[in-house]
Amino acid sequence: MAAFMEVLDTSIANVALPYMAGSLGASNDESTWVLTSYLVSNAIVLPISGWFASVLGRKRFFMTCLAIFTLSSLLCGIAPSLGAIIVFRILQGVGGGGLQPMAQAILADTFPPRQRGLAFALYGITSIIAPTVGPTLGGWITDQYTWRWIFFINLPVGILALFLIFRLVEDPPWAKRAARAGVKFDYIGVSLLVIGVGALQVMLDKGQEEDWFGSTFIVTLAVIAGLGLIALVIWEWFYKNPIIEIRLFKNLNFLGANAMMFILGIMLFSSLVMMPQFLQTLVGYTAESAGLVLSGGGLLLLFLMPIAGTLASKVQARYIIAFVG
Repeated sequence: MAAFMEVLDTSIANVALPYMAGSLGASNDESTWVLTSYLVSNAIVLPISGWFASVLGRKRFFMTCLAIFTLSSLLCGIAPSLGAIIVFRILQGVGGGGLQPMAQAILADTFPPRQRGLAFALYGITSIIAPTVGPTLGGWITDQYTWRWIFFINLPVGILALFLIFRLVEDPPWAKRAARAGVKFDYIGVSLLVIGVGALQVMLDKGQEEDWFGSTFIVTLAVIAGLGLIALVIWEWFYKNPIIEIRLFKNLNFLGANAMMFILGIMLFSSLVMMPQFLQTLVGYTAESAGLVLSGGGLLLLFLMPIAGTLASKVQARYIIAFVG
């Protein structure tokens, strides 16, 4: 529930951007900061969520992130201006950044290896269906009610998820010992991560509007992102208690899996972000119709993911990936 809600919010606001711009007295270009602000803070928290879980305890960190996400959803819904909603979306991205990693970690500890393929396939339904359903749901809510309700619908789901996590989820013994041990905070690593990822995300999101490298603003962001990320890799590689364990990428299986997820993210989210805006601004679709265009692929995945999960318990995952690829 928590992961579905977080992934849903990466796409549900896409179709409502023209309506937000109109009601808040902003241009369409300015309204895209509603997406950018969320993605920047989300991208920063994602890689360091493991560190926070080791310090606070996984359950406590999971509930903290969910509480921040739910509260910021309420604040986004009542925001009186574009500036306010951007600030609240940053806060929402901070809370959402820890939801997916913690959900996956809990699944990995809950299920034995022979059942993990099916468990992660069922989890994958949420991570794939949510961004596909998001534009349709967001469009229907925007057309029938108001764009503010795309944030208000998170409230009952978030409260219910908090209650269920409190009652049903427990940290394994090793996680409790790690939380009590305490870990030194990597201030330099976090600073480099914020600078590098933040600059890269803004550069990619605003490059088209600013004529890419014909703009001094984009060139400056590119230089900052490059230097920041290179310095981050070097610092984390040699630092004794890194906030991001860069050395994991020496494992070829881990490196390959991340490369494939990177390619999937490019293909999935680029279409989810751009298609609704293209259909509404240039083709004249309503918000609901623009969302429906993207819903067909989600319905197909709804049936295929459990099949892939079942096969993963019988056939090596690399063979399945190679066949599908």
